[in-house]
Amino acid sequence: MAQPRVLLVEDDALLRRFVRMALEELPIELLECESVAGALQILGTAPVQLILTDLMLPGASGVDLLQQLQQSPCLRGQAKVVVLSAGLTQDTRQQLAPLGVWRLLEKPVSVGLLEQCVQEAVQGDPPAPIPPQPAPADLERTNAIDQYFAGDTELFQLYRGSCLLQLPHDIATGDQAVEDADLPALRRVAHSLKTVLLTLGAPQLSAQARDLEQLCHSAAPGPAHSGWLVLRVALAHWIDVQKTGL
Repeated sequence: MAQPRVLLVEDDALLRRFVRMALEELPIELLECESVAGALQILGTAPVQLILTDLMLPGASGVDLLQQLQQSPCLRGQAKVVVLSAGLTQDTRQQLAPLGVWRLLEKPVSVGLLEQCVQEAVQGDPPAPIPPQPAPADLERTNAIDQYFAGDTELFQLYRGSCLLQLPHDIATGDQAVEDADLPALRRVAHSLKTVLLTLGAPQLSAQARDLEQLCHSAAPGPAHSGWLVLRVALAHWIDVQKTGL
């Protein structure tokens, strides 16, 4: 019997990596794309049982995707839709209400909650019990491992290693956005960093990224550019410190 197909629509490579690692033990076929156009192309080839989508995507948004699926039900078929986003404000929840969303998950999401959601969507099985894991000395890292990785220190370390490879590229993207005076691009970088850094146990850096995202959203180029310079210095230092622990 063919495995259930799950479509992940997420433009952030690190978050796709997180989902992939979280779900690798489940008997599913995980399909990945970075945009609404890519999602529609996949859905046009064969049905899926579950669609996991972010809201902030390059070009058309996750809301646009849901609206297109509502207008073309043959593309969606019987698939359940889960929105996985860091932007679930009350207004956003009201906007999503009539669009047939099965469940909302707030980023950063824990491994256990993500596994449970996917299992219930494609199998209806209860989640497997999560065994306790020894905690590292760092309290913030311990909290992140417990909250987002179900206590799985090895999974956290694998994800952290992937992030340390990707984060310098994110810094370069942010630098280019500042050079181009491209606030939407800088906002996307901040939006991604906000979630990734919280997942990695760096809440203060995450808060700085959240503040930068808000500055970009308010179209304040001067403060936004200054906020990026402060964040990038702190982030570069944090990366150096983290690398000594690999």
